[in-house]
Amino acid sequence: MNDEVFGTNGEQAGGRMSRRLFLRATLASGATLLVGRAATVFGAAVPGDNSTFTIGGDLPVNRLGFGAMRLTGEGIWGWPPDRENAHKVLRRAVELGANLIDTADAYGPETDELLIAEALYPYPKGLVIATKGGNTRPGPDKWVPDGRPEYLKQCVDKSLERLKLERIDLYQLHRVDPKVPMEDSLGALKEAQTAGKIRHIGLSEVSPEQVQRARKIVPIVTVQNRYNITDRKWDSTLAYCEKEKIGFMPWAPVGGTRGMSSAALEKVAKDRGITVYQLGLAWLLHRSPVMLPIPGTSSLAHLDENMAARKIQLTAEEWKTIDAVASQT
Repeated sequence: MNDEVFGTNGEQAGGRMSRRLFLRATLASGATLLVGRAATVFGAAVPGDNSTFTIGGDLPVNRLGFGAMRLTGEGIWGWPPDRENAHKVLRRAVELGANLIDTADAYGPETDELLIAEALYPYPKGLVIATKGGNTRPGPDKWVPDGRPEYLKQCVDKSLERLKLERIDLYQLHRVDPKVPMEDSLGALKEAQTAGKIRHIGLSEVSPEQVQRARKIVPIVTVQNRYNITDRKWDSTLAYCEKEKIGFMPWAPVGGTRGMSSAALEKVAKDRGITVYQLGLAWLLHRSPVMLPIPGTSSLAHLDENMAARKIQLTAEEWKTIDAVASQT
């Protein structure tokens, strides 16, 4: 699950560069798009700049990715009102260097995976599509876990078909089903991995203890929990992921439907000529080297704003001030 990011018109703040000029300057140095979508070249990282992370030891990704959930209809249900716009957003995300796209079979349901294939297949080299299974959708805004092994095996096969893939690079258990032993659910995914249908396995909304338990069954390479600058419930899970070099994919990285309501953070962002959402994303990238934010939006303008956050450079003293402000929210 990811966020729609809302911005405002850029303006000069204390003589600093306006956000519009900031975006123009930073995006100009982004990824290059050659002729044809399959020729997309993802922006290379500068050695030591900590802008990439290698998932599972063999999947290098730029740390700021894209969450595709918001491309579906209202309530994360059905097709979007403007299908072509969804295609444009996906293509633009790739152009800007997002080579990690997160989705799930429950988004739509099914339509999100179909949109990704419509927009991006044949996929550019190096693009990692992470999908999830184990959360059913009885209706708009409704989510019911289903971790039965037979259901998960079916989910994997159908996601492969919708995404037009022979193997899914990262398949995540969308939720641990309290009615099904985790060992049974992950056992099904391990079988799919052994069969060559999925490459790596991740979890979502889990504690450190649950990750440890899961790792006794199968290697876990990512964890996707709700986390942002104003909601740090899962600090303990992040600390565990840092220790074990497991990628941490925060959903709702800028607050989701709850937003990031903080007058203090709004002022800090305004003083630096950026949006509070850009500040939130930059903070996540600063927070941990295993952090892989996946902000989502259905707006091209907001997408550009999100991706510009990776270029924000603040001093250690400025980050110290922001951390202090954030801890009081």
